Amino acid sequence: MKPPKIPPLLSDIVQAGISVCDGFTFAELPSCPACGGSLSGYDIKKKQFAHLLAEDAKKTLYVNVKRFQCRSCQRICYADEPFYPDTRIGSVIIDLCIALSLTIPVNRVPAYLAAMGIHVTRSSCRLYVQNNSSYYVRTNVHYVETNNLFGLHLPHSILSLSSLAARSLEGECIKGSDILAVCSFPSAQRTAMTHGVPSKPWEPWDIKKEQADRR
Repeated sequence: MKPPKIPPLLSDIVQAGISVCDGFTFAELPSCPACGGSLSGYDIKKKQFAHLLAEDAKKTLYVNVKRFQCRSCQRICYADEPFYPDTRIGSVIIDLCIALSLTIPVNRVPAYLAAMGIHVTRSSCRLYVQNNSSYYVRTNVHYVETNNLFGLHLPHSILSLSSLAARSLEGECIKGSDILAVCSFPSAQRTAMTHGVPSKPWEPWDIKKEQADRR
């Protein structure tokens, strides 16, 4: 099967949005997500954010996430970060898999991602999409807002990150909190799972994203 043709501008937009996150440190967490207790610093973990393709070589992008220990329950917890709960790849990559799967068979999504310069295995992509459907039914939390660009559904998060990249090139200082905001604070969904959220109907062709409240 021939690889899909992706407009170079679209690939540039996606690559810029993902690359702007490379090397950022996320170090803010107001309180323990388990008991609400105060926190003390513990360490900083380097986490894989995305795998980019360049001339058939794979380049891994990383971010740094501070960990804290709760003074009350002694739990070790991560700072607010651009990752969904219990995932090991950046939330924007998962958003891309889900958004593309709205109009493309899920087994073809990795080929489209590769054409954009992003490496995601077929099994991982299928898992992200399947888990999103299951997670949505259980919690009504994970909505991926999409925009149609060049005939493809792209997540709003990747377009917003691309705008941050453009602002960075113009000399504006981009903060970790800016990245979290345009990604709608994905890690904050850990608290929504505990406290519950309002119910909404399933809309497979026009998924609305819940605006997660920052604690």
